[in-house]
Amino acid sequence: MAYFSRWIYTFLLSLASPWANKRMAREKVDAFSKDQRAGHISPFEKPVIWAHCASMGEVLAAEPLLKALQERHPNKQLVVTTMTATGAAQVKQRLPEAKHFLVPLDLPRNTQRFIKTLKPEVGIIFETELWPNLIHSCHLAGVPLIIANGRLSTKAFIAYKKIRPLMADALNKVALLAAKSADDAERFIILGFSAARVEVTGSIKFDLQLPTDVAEQLAALKENLSWGERPVWIAASTHEGEDLPLLLAHQKLLTKQPDALLILVPRHPQRFDAVAELIAAQGLSLARRSAQQPVIASTQVYLGDTLGEMLLLYALADLAFVAGSLEPIGGHNLLEPAAVGVPVITGPHLENFSEVAELLRDAGALKEVQQADELPALLQHLWQNNSTCQAMSKAGKYVVEANKGALRKQLLLVESLLPENASPKQQR
Repeated sequence: MAYFSRWIYTFLLSLASPWANKRMAREKVDAFSKDQRAGHISPFEKPVIWAHCASMGEVLAAEPLLKALQERHPNKQLVVTTMTATGAAQVKQRLPEAKHFLVPLDLPRNTQRFIKTLKPEVGIIFETELWPNLIHSCHLAGVPLIIANGRLSTKAFIAYKKIRPLMADALNKVALLAAKSADDAERFIILGFSAARVEVTGSIKFDLQLPTDVAEQLAALKENLSWGERPVWIAASTHEGEDLPLLLAHQKLLTKQPDALLILVPRHPQRFDAVAELIAAQGLSLARRSAQQPVIASTQVYLGDTLGEMLLLYALADLAFVAGSLEPIGGHNLLEPAAVGVPVITGPHLENFSEVAELLRDAGALKEVQQADELPALLQHLWQNNSTCQAMSKAGKYVVEANKGALRKQLLLVESLLPENASPKQQR
C-alpha cells in the first residue's frame, strides 16, 4: 500500500512536472538553478550536514540552530536547500559559510541523484517540508532525518489526512521529530509518526538572536532618517490583498493623526515595485528604504523594500501590525516585534502561530483586529495610553525569554544522529 501510494504520487507529479518546472523557474537564483532542480550538484570533500528550509521564514527560524551546528562542527560542511529565491538570499546573507542549492523537484531520479552526490551525514527538515521521494531517497541511502521545529497547522493537517498512506510511508522513514508543541506532535502521530520517536521541544523561534549592535544600528538609522518624535507604526510581511486595506487604514488615521508614519514591508521582494505603485496611486507620499530616500516631514509611508532588516524595521516603530493575518495566510512570526519590545497587533488568521498567539494573548502582549479599518482607532488608543504600551512591551519580552530553550534541545537531537554519536539502532 505504501509503495502504491508513492507510485501514484510520483505518476501524478510527473504529469504535472511541466507546470511545476515553469512555476519553479520563477524562483531562479543563478544559471545553475534548472540543473539544481534536477538534482545536479557538486560533491563536497568535507562531511555534510544538510538542512532544508522552504523559504525565508524557515531560514530565519532555523538560523540559530544552523549557526550553532557550524560553530560546534567546523570540520563539516553545512548545506542548505530552499524552495525559493528569497530563502536563498537569506541563506547567503545570514549563513555565508554555508553552501546553498535549490531543492530538486520531488521525482525519484532527481532526489536520488541529489542525495547520492551530497552524501549528507544527517538531514534536517524544517517545520512542514515533507517531500515523499526526497525522504525515500534519504532512506535508501541510509541518511538519518529529523524534522526540526515540526509543526502542522490545522489546514495542513486536514490536507495531509486525505493522503495519509503516503504521509505515513514518508514519516516512518524519519528518525526523529522535534515538535514545537504537543498539538503538533499529536497531529504528526495521527498521520503515522511513531510516538516513541517524538519529542516536544518547543519552538526555536523563541531563541531569537538579536544582533549585538542592534541599538547602535537603530540609533544611526533614526538619526539618518530624521523623523523626530513622529508616531510610527509598521505593517510587516504583507501579502497581496492586504496592502490596500492597510493603506486605507493609514489614510483614515492621518485625518486624526496627520504626523503618523507607516512603515510598510511586503513579504515578497517581487512585490516591492507593485506596492510602491499602489502607495503612489493612493496619493500617499513615499520614501523607499532600498533607495536610501530620506523621510521628511511630508513623508507618509516608508517602504521597507529590503531583505534581512525586519528586526531593525520593527524596532523603529512604536507599534507593530504583523500581516499575513488579514487574509487567510495563517499569520507570520509574532515573536520578532515582541523580542524588540514593540507592542504586537495582528489580524484574525493565526493558524500557523496559534500557540504563540495564545501565549502573547494570555500575557497581555497582543491586540487583535478583525479587519484593517479597526486599526486607526486602536493605534490612536495605544499612542494615547503609554502605560498600556509599556505593559505590552514588557509582557512580550517576558514571553520570549520564558520560552527559550528549544534551541539546545533540538541541537542535541540533531547531533545524536551524527555518525560519531548515533546508536547502532539509529545507524540502521
